[in-house]
Amino acid sequence: MRFRCLDRSSKALRYSPVITSHVVVVCRALHNLALQRGDLLEEEDVEVDQPSIAGEEDDEEEEEEKEGEHAEEHHPGTGGPLLSPQVVTDEHIGERDENMDRGNWSSKTDYFLSVIGCAVGLSNVWRFPYLAYKNGGGVFLIPYTLMLALIAMPMFFLESSFGQFASLGPVAVWKAVPLMKGVGITMVLSSTIIDITYNCIIAYSLYYLFASFQSPLPWSDCFSWWGADETCSRTPKDPLCNLTLGDGYFEIVNTTWLHGNNETCPNGSEIYLPHQGPSEQYWDKVVLRRTSSMDEIGEIVWYLALCLLLAWLMVGAALSKGIKSSGKVVYFTATFPYVVLTILLIRGLTLEGAYKGIEFYIGRQSDFSKLTDAEVWKDAATQIFYSLAVGWGSLITLSSYNKFHNNCYTDCIVVCVVNCATSVFAGFVIFSVLGHMAHVQDKPVSEVAQSGFGLAFIVYPEAIAQLPWSPLWAFLFFFMLITLGLDSQFVAVEAIITTLLDQFPKFLRSKRLYLTSGVCLLFYFLSLVCVTQAGIYWVNLIDHFCAGWGILMAAVLELISLSWIYGVNRFIKDIEMMIGERSWLFWLWWRTCWIFISPCLLGVIFFWSLATFAPPTYGSVEFPFWATALGWCMIIFCIIWIPIIAIVSVVQAEGFTLCQKISAACKSAPDWGPYLEQHRGERYRKQPDSTEAPHCVQLLATPEM
Repeated sequence: MRFRCLDRSSKALRYSPVITSHVVVVCRALHNLALQRGDLLEEEDVEVDQPSIAGEEDDEEEEEEKEGEHAEEHHPGTGGPLLSPQVVTDEHIGERDENMDRGNWSSKTDYFLSVIGCAVGLSNVWRFPYLAYKNGGGVFLIPYTLMLALIAMPMFFLESSFGQFASLGPVAVWKAVPLMKGVGITMVLSSTIIDITYNCIIAYSLYYLFASFQSPLPWSDCFSWWGADETCSRTPKDPLCNLTLGDGYFEIVNTTWLHGNNETCPNGSEIYLPHQGPSEQYWDKVVLRRTSSMDEIGEIVWYLALCLLLAWLMVGAALSKGIKSSGKVVYFTATFPYVVLTILLIRGLTLEGAYKGIEFYIGRQSDFSKLTDAEVWKDAATQIFYSLAVGWGSLITLSSYNKFHNNCYTDCIVVCVVNCATSVFAGFVIFSVLGHMAHVQDKPVSEVAQSGFGLAFIVYPEAIAQLPWSPLWAFLFFFMLITLGLDSQFVAVEAIITTLLDQFPKFLRSKRLYLTSGVCLLFYFLSLVCVTQAGIYWVNLIDHFCAGWGILMAAVLELISLSWIYGVNRFIKDIEMMIGERSWLFWLWWRTCWIFISPCLLGVIFFWSLATFAPPTYGSVEFPFWATALGWCMIIFCIIWIPIIAIVSVVQAEGFTLCQKISAACKSAPDWGPYLEQHRGERYRKQPDSTEAPHCVQLLATPEM
């Protein structure tokens, strides 16, 4: 763009020297502004003279007409004016962003750490080590690695490419196959419900973090000040024996006394006393204040409600400026867990008995016969699928903010390898400490190994409490859990916000801060039920139903939609527009997985999960019938949008026969393709007969005037 004030008549200088001086200032300001934008084709001195009165109006009208034409160009997806660098004031858009409408990551590192933080979550620490021990130790890595190659990597590559190509969120991206838009809605709804409970886990960790500033740790012994009762003890109590005496009387004696007198207790006469360790009773009676069943909802536990509020405030603050702010927070939250894991591993390996835990985890006791057990393969596939966060819409969201030519293939390989390596690494950390705990208590490791809440809030805290400097180790452990949880929560909430921004860009994009605050506040109130005295039952219920079948179904349909309906060859050409052409041999593996292997394996897991369904429980507490029914209602609510959207799309499609309507509903929308005009190429140029212009923003310099 060049700004010139040409001398049309030297006489004008004599008529109005004052006006001339103002024109000089204005033209120089426009010139400097153009230089800042980088739109000047070459630097020029601005020659300024007062234009002649005779030609002034004509030239001004012509200039205004051209500027008006440029200003009236609209983004077809928003109906709003074109955004250009000099008018963008949104904090979520940077000066060097390629997409001046949605914004881009400030750097590749921001994106990479965000994806690492999303993929590496709580399950890497509290679920994978237990599954490895349960399913044969080191042998479990064989099916785990195979499932990584056959399911996780293909899904990760597909989703990251899908979002990056269109620069759209998990719902709007289904312009590619409008018939299957319900798949994106299912992803977002499932993520929304899980978000409500996931922050409760962070709230539990925050409470333990604050409790760690005490010495001794409150769960290290059965202290009366927090309400420990007679069933609490650091060591299990010996069972009693109901002996029948010769005169017909009964006597209850300690089995230890019987063994000391070379006597045995008759079968069926043993009386086992209820027993809880201090860490278990602290978790139940102090942290949760748990009721006996889900029917007794109790009251809101006020300190958990405050911790939950703090968790949502941290999420809201990190997302206040979108990826521009969260991309900086992850520099700490995504890297700090590795520092803590390393510290805990070094400490764990120096403990007496640590080798016992390592052997149980991945050592000499590896059982190769487990490879013939189908349950092992199912556990491996399920763990790697959920660990990498595929099927939730999170990867589509993160990659949608990438620059168009980002190498998403390299990202896929690196993130998948880092995620799996973290899981294995965390296993050594956990089992080295559990081995020491088993050694101290003179028990086999199998009796102390647990997963999930039992590992994170009962077993591992109990093991830490037995170490010197226990408050320090407890602080580091729970701080690590918080950072692991926050990374995943950032991305999950961002997926919801991105979906809303893509659906209502003209109204919401300028109000992002208010939208983020509103979403976090709403989710906080919805999640208060999870910090009642029956809250742990609600957390388990939602996790049992909403983190399973809905996501599996969405993933299977996503693969079928892009491979069979959209066309795998067309999808590969889309990817090559971003990363460059590759040989047919390169694509052979990915094509085979997308078309056949991955959907088949996920389908088997889906139907297997349905066939082996068991009602949810929490320990020995069974859930009431209404809770199970509510769980089914939640999962139905998430997936029912798939057939609803498909039916609506077919009904509204053009055509006379059903086949014609289905075919029309499967065709990509007219504005489908790369977001920016400069990336659309010949394959996605606007068709003359299209009723809607391509979804793009033209950032080309205004022609020389």
